[in-house]
Amino acid sequence: MDGFLLGGRKIGAWMSAFAYGTSYFSAVIFVGYAGTHGWNIGFASIWIGVGNAVLGCFLAWKVLARRTRRMTRTLSARTMPEFFAARYLSPRMKIFAALIIFIFLVPYAAGVYKGLGAFFGVIFPGAENLIPGVSANMLCLMIVALLTGAYLILGGYLATAITDFAQGIIMLVGVVVMVVALVSSDAVGGLSQAVTALRDNAEVPHLTSLFGGSQWSFLLINILLTSFGTWALPQMVTKFYAVRDEGAIKRGTVVVTIFSLVIGCGAYFSGVFGRVALGNKLPEGGLDAVMPTMLTRVFGGEGNLGGNILLAVILILLLSASMSTLAAIVLSSSSAISVDLAQTVKKDIGRKEQMLLTRVLCLVFVGLSFLFAISNFSIIVSIMSYSWGVVSGCFIGPFVWGLYKKGITRAGAWAGMLGGFGTMLVMTLVYTLSNPALSDGFYAAFQAASRNSPVFGVTAMAVSVVLVPVVSRFTKKYDKAHVEAVFAVSEDQ
Repeated sequence: MDGFLLGGRKIGAWMSAFAYGTSYFSAVIFVGYAGTHGWNIGFASIWIGVGNAVLGCFLAWKVLARRTRRMTRTLSARTMPEFFAARYLSPRMKIFAALIIFIFLVPYAAGVYKGLGAFFGVIFPGAENLIPGVSANMLCLMIVALLTGAYLILGGYLATAITDFAQGIIMLVGVVVMVVALVSSDAVGGLSQAVTALRDNAEVPHLTSLFGGSQWSFLLINILLTSFGTWALPQMVTKFYAVRDEGAIKRGTVVVTIFSLVIGCGAYFSGVFGRVALGNKLPEGGLDAVMPTMLTRVFGGEGNLGGNILLAVILILLLSASMSTLAAIVLSSSSAISVDLAQTVKKDIGRKEQMLLTRVLCLVFVGLSFLFAISNFSIIVSIMSYSWGVVSGCFIGPFVWGLYKKGITRAGAWAGMLGGFGTMLVMTLVYTLSNPALSDGFYAAFQAASRNSPVFGVTAMAVSVVLVPVVSRFTKKYDKAHVEAVFAVSEDQ
């Protein structure tokens, strides 16, 4: 199980860094966020990419990697719920954490497919006829699901780390090619001409503003959520469990920061040119269609062989980003059931039985994410918008404080978890019940309220971080033996 979930804890610097980076950036950043924020905010949206690299990667590795690696080895923890159970001597906390991961990460996995199918169909129009009754959208998602499921089930984390390395190289090449080709295209007309067009846009005067003009608060919220949120996402944190040694952490910190700067800034930089390439007219399909429409309009068309080759390179970039993120999420979700919940229900479960269950669950979760992606279950879309905030809001306080502060108590950890979860729940209800769309029904108001999910998520994380030390100060401490055992460092670490 250690080999399947953590690669035997022997993953080197480059593979660990690329595994972290490729899990961070899925196709959603290119298809959804880059186009949306580039259209609404302009050049200031690049700060999100910078924040992700500096706060979500460099600072996260500096603050968390070494401590996480040491303590999870000391506690023999293979998953995040196992860490909570051993750190706080609370089996119930492990169950609660496992349920949060399962409920909110499985629907989130469906989001990594976002926009891939439509893009695939435009680049390969003949795909509609390959299999009778199967649309290009479904065919693309089947390819992602089958390939990801195959290497994940056969090889576990080591297989994903190896493929993440290859996919990371594809993403780096793809982003550079996309940015250079896009800026030099006739539709954009070069960087200078594009900046002039954006600066002279009468509808949105802040597109060339350094900090987004009136959108600065929205920009800040998104930087905080997408950067600090990764500090408590299990599919990200477990990368630190598997790092070979502390030397690899130092090298990996540099590699993952550079990788994230290129991918994050490249994606948001490309999204800025949506208004220029599309003539300031929002395409059919709304903001999520900005990037696919721009890229296909700029590079597509019959007889444009070079442009279509570029589109194929960009599609491979999106497929790579999606597969790496999907594998990380599925592995975290399946282990939450096979390792954390199964041992609670059946304490004498054997290693081989647990191994088989993990592989089966990987297959099941890949299948579920595929079904959610091709269906029109609107509730799934709404859950996805909250997933990041709920998981991070629950875990960030107990996890980060638990690594550093010896005086954190079980009550303090529970306060952080329940406080983060409760904040998301209460803010959602308040915004929903006070929304004008309530006249059209509760669900319509709920969907309207979900647009504020970044604010909910950042607030939940702040509540969790504050509650943990405050409640710990006034509640019963652990005995000295347990604390010393948790923070012990053996020579082989």
